[in-house]
Amino acid sequence: MSGEAGDGLNARTAAAVPQTPARPRPARGQGREGTGRTQAREAGGRSARDGAAHPAEARSGGRDGAARGGAPREGSRPRRPSLGGGTPAKGRSLGAQGRKTVRKLLDAGLIEFDERGFAAVRVDDVVRRAKISHGTFYLYFSNKDDLFRVLLQDALADMAIITDEFPVVTSDAAGRAALRAWVHRFCDTYAAHATVIRILSQAEIVGEEVYGDGLQLMFRLAEALTKGMTSPGRQPDPDGPAGGELAEHAELTAVACLLMLERVNYLMSVEVRLPREEMVDRLSAIIFAAFRSA
Repeated sequence: MSGEAGDGLNARTAAAVPQTPARPRPARGQGREGTGRTQAREAGGRSARDGAAHPAEARSGGRDGAARGGAPREGSRPRRPSLGGGTPAKGRSLGAQGRKTVRKLLDAGLIEFDERGFAAVRVDDVVRRAKISHGTFYLYFSNKDDLFRVLLQDALADMAIITDEFPVVTSDAAGRAALRAWVHRFCDTYAAHATVIRILSQAEIVGEEVYGDGLQLMFRLAEALTKGMTSPGRQPDPDGPAGGELAEHAELTAVACLLMLERVNYLMSVEVRLPREEMVDRLSAIIFAAFRSA
């Protein structure tokens, strides 16, 4: 999906990305009942859903600076993009203490955004939860928008990883299994960054530049999905469209499938009780079937 085809898809789908309504916010200091997410984040930088390990960290051994089974060894794992801090920290080489401070502020900001909503959070709320002074905050971040953009770096980095990992999905059982495994990884990644992704879907809150970063990633995902699902190993429906029409339908089908994936994961991230493994099965089956006649 490059050149004119990609530009056409961007134009056709720019208005199609869902606008997520603001979520009801619990009272200050009150987490969502029965989830333990706030405690999980405060206790060691776990992901945003059910205390599960961050997907990229699970592969690399944990988050730099997070207390997960002992002190992390410097250089033993990939450094998260966020650990460089925000705009005021650019051009500075942060030491271990600086990265620890950045991590505390990011974790505090993430909890505040999750519990109160982006619009309601102030720098005061973040530094109070992090137990860090205002002066120290401004050594690393310009404002709460800057802090959110840094959190977004990690989300986009992990989404870019799974974009590049989209498999060639053949028409046999092996292709179905590969697709299901990828959908599972997508769900894990969404869960790890659910708060940030929910905020990102609200263009009127985060601004056009940040929202545009999310749109560009979606187009990349759509391109990867289209390529993987229309590989030579797949046989399209003989009664379906062919040639350029097939390519156009495949691109739009990919966008529709991604919007479905995002909405289902959004619902699971706001405590709608859906059977996760069953949903992965159904999502995989729907995507697989959708490209038979795309």
